Amino acid sequence: RISISCLLPASWHFSISPVGCPRILNTTLRQIVVIGILAAAVSLLYYSLVVIRNKYGRAYRDKRFHRYLARVTDTEATDTNNPNLNYGIVVDCGSSGSRIFVYCWPRHNGNPHDLLDIKQMRDKNRKPVVMKIKPGISEFASSPEKVSDYISPLLSFAAEHVPRAKHKETPLYILCTAGMRILPESQQKAILEDLLTDIPVHFDFLFSDSHAEVISGKQEGVYAWIGINFVLGRFEHTDDEDEAIVEVHVPGSENKEAIFRKRTVGILDMGGVSTQIAYEVPKTVSFASSQQEEVAKNLLAEFNLGCDAHQTEHVYRVYVATFLGFGGNAARQRYEDSLFTSTALKNRLLGKQTGMTSDSPYLDPCLPLDAQDEIHQNGQIMYLRGTGDFNLCREIIQPFMNKTNETQTSLNGVYQPAVHFQNSEFYGFSEFYYCTEDVLRMGGDYNAAKFTKAAKDYCATKWSVLRERFDRGLYASHADLHRLKYQCFKSAWMYEVFHSGFSFPVSYGNLKTALQVYDKEVQWTLGAILYRTRFLPLRDIQQENFRGSHSHWRSFSFVYNHYLFFVCFLIVLLSILLYLLRLRRIHRRMLRNSSSTSLWIEEGLPPQKITGPL
Repeated sequence: RISISCLLPASWHFSISPVGCPRILNTTLRQIVVIGILAAAVSLLYYSLVVIRNKYGRAYRDKRFHRYLARVTDTEATDTNNPNLNYGIVVDCGSSGSRIFVYCWPRHNGNPHDLLDIKQMRDKNRKPVVMKIKPGISEFASSPEKVSDYISPLLSFAAEHVPRAKHKETPLYILCTAGMRILPESQQKAILEDLLTDIPVHFDFLFSDSHAEVISGKQEGVYAWIGINFVLGRFEHTDDEDEAIVEVHVPGSENKEAIFRKRTVGILDMGGVSTQIAYEVPKTVSFASSQQEEVAKNLLAEFNLGCDAHQTEHVYRVYVATFLGFGGNAARQRYEDSLFTSTALKNRLLGKQTGMTSDSPYLDPCLPLDAQDEIHQNGQIMYLRGTGDFNLCREIIQPFMNKTNETQTSLNGVYQPAVHFQNSEFYGFSEFYYCTEDVLRMGGDYNAAKFTKAAKDYCATKWSVLRERFDRGLYASHADLHRLKYQCFKSAWMYEVFHSGFSFPVSYGNLKTALQVYDKEVQWTLGAILYRTRFLPLRDIQQENFRGSHSHWRSFSFVYNHYLFFVCFLIVLLSILLYLLRLRRIHRRMLRNSSSTSLWIEEGLPPQKITGPL
């Protein structure tokens, strides 16, 4: 009889008698049972290791695909019964109207390197919680006491969607843009004071003095840049070698080593009136003169998106410049004003009547072939007829870029830090997308050579043919006759702004023209709430660390003890197996010896002494 005992991790004791074992267990079946027990133990150990690894080591893989999965989950209705959801409200008070956006986010994951996972709230019908009213808030400049009543329907709309229990902890931001910027400071102050006084009386949202303000064009550009890069997942950390990275010299830490992080994208947005550019400047910039340095201070924004001001891995230096008069429609207006003035002057000097009658129109290379147009100014009419010459059109509008000979400058001679074209990526919105997609049907990845050829062909096509194609529905559904008529000019204008104004090489291949990102329009308000709530995770992390320091150790100990238990369990099973194998050899030898002794006794001979150990 052999006794086996183990004191780790518990006290076990049992005994095995080889004689008492059934005969069948002494051969093949016993081997099968032992091997089966060993296989089961190994399988159990492997399964446990896999479960623990999946529980504690899958976070990175999930995070890697998080933004792509968000394309699906972002369209689901928001679960307002979830107590762990937080909410935030941003009101965009623009020049033509005001819009309210409601955002939501789950509790922070506890990693100080990650930002809040903010998404746009969706109602039961999966539609974004957004509402717009007209006119713009600047219309109440002469009667600021009516502003609260004006904005009240927007806040009531948000109050219906945000759970009542969450109102007091839901921040409300009222941010005014272009329309309010042009008002005198006294009128701006009167409107904001009315909001700060009346809103807390009727609504329980978290609304302080700093939550209502007129933001600059620079702030608006920064918020737009933050929103786009957040949706694209460019603020997440990665160890994936396939991800594009950039070397960054963090502002304020010139004596420290450079860090490497995900490459962010720049944005180009050409509207009807203005054009805006925003992109990260990862390395320290130098200036050609002290005057240029002063200008640059107003164009470079440095900010920390992280929840801890002492952590520099989320510090970004972003260049933002807005150019009034460089939007598509404003540029056409400037062009027509110049045509009218210069043609009228030539007519007076040369005694001609070019453009003054429909029989002798001005030949405009920026209109499609044979297209007709009119310029109305000071009660006079100037008649135009298109010649559809794309290259000539580009040459004529180049002076409108107002470029200078000074280094590191762009449109209007404004300072622009160098772009690392080999390691950069840009998204073009609004007119950049309309010019490439509405008529030319080549939105997406921009290729200068293909775009130029398509634009040339379009401009050189007769207006009657273009109208026929339009009537047959061959262009984008929202393309109208205005788009068809001025597509030639706007294509040339977009091309010149991008390549001549901003100095992007013709070979540049990392521009994507888009209307939406991940099938949704990204508003600057998303970037605004991301920036203004950036310190909230720190509060949650500190509270969680205070409450859960012991529970974290228990969790770690639980995992560690399970590893130790399974290792001991495996050792015990291996020991049992070795004992059984040894027992089998001893048992067989005893059987052979007893068989030999029995044979001697049956033949009447004295048993032989067996030498050697048993």
